[in-house]
Amino acid sequence: MEQHVKTRRDAPAGFFAAEAAGLRWLAEAAGARIAEVFEVADQRIVLERIAETRPSAEAADAFGAALAATHDAGAEAFGSPPPGWTGDIFIGSRSQPARPKPSWGVFYAAQRVEPFVPIAVAAGNLSASGAEVVGRACALIAAGAFDDDEPPARLHGDLWAGNVLWGHEGVVLIDPAAHGGHRETDLAMLALFGFPFLERILDAYDRAHPLRDGWSERVPVHQLHPLAVHAAGHGPSYGRALVDAAEQTLALG
Repeated sequence: MEQHVKTRRDAPAGFFAAEAAGLRWLAEAAGARIAEVFEVADQRIVLERIAETRPSAEAADAFGAALAATHDAGAEAFGSPPPGWTGDIFIGSRSQPARPKPSWGVFYAAQRVEPFVPIAVAAGNLSASGAEVVGRACALIAAGAFDDDEPPARLHGDLWAGNVLWGHEGVVLIDPAAHGGHRETDLAMLALFGFPFLERILDAYDRAHPLRDGWSERVPVHQLHPLAVHAAGHGPSYGRALVDAAEQTLALG
């Protein structure tokens, strides 16, 4: 099997170990196919190399059902990291907390949105007034406005198109920020930057594990996290998008 080596000389402590733990945890779900980990060290990780091909409707259908199975494998708690891993996990090059909490809203607001807001403000990508809007949305979320009776799902955590490879034998996932969260979060991230055959994926997912009523209206709530991450380092357009999602969140509350 061909291998792919990722290196980073300035990798923070645990950077590749957290990735390896997340990949292995997701693979244990026996749902969506996950790139295999061969070796991990402080400054590198050795993974299965995925030969890519064109997206197809058939692969999309299979991926939708498989992703539902991954989510259904569950997690210990909202915010819990992969078993055996302690400390922060990483999304892209940025660290983020992974501390178990009893409710989704408390976890999501404090650990997935709020940490990136002051960074975005300091970078000039989010205004003080915009940060205030995001803060009010986080307060609403933390108060439980969007909590429900769904158990913690086993999330990929960074499920955008660049981390979903269309292999010859179906979709393969790479580069997770794996943790226990709400399954709608992964689906919302799939939709954020565009994705081939997204409607087919969502339809297949819904057949495998029906989504709760109103899930599509809650997409902005679940996109606050990736938008906050991008506002922290990718320009003011993401700050504006973050504020827009926060305003939509407040309107739902």
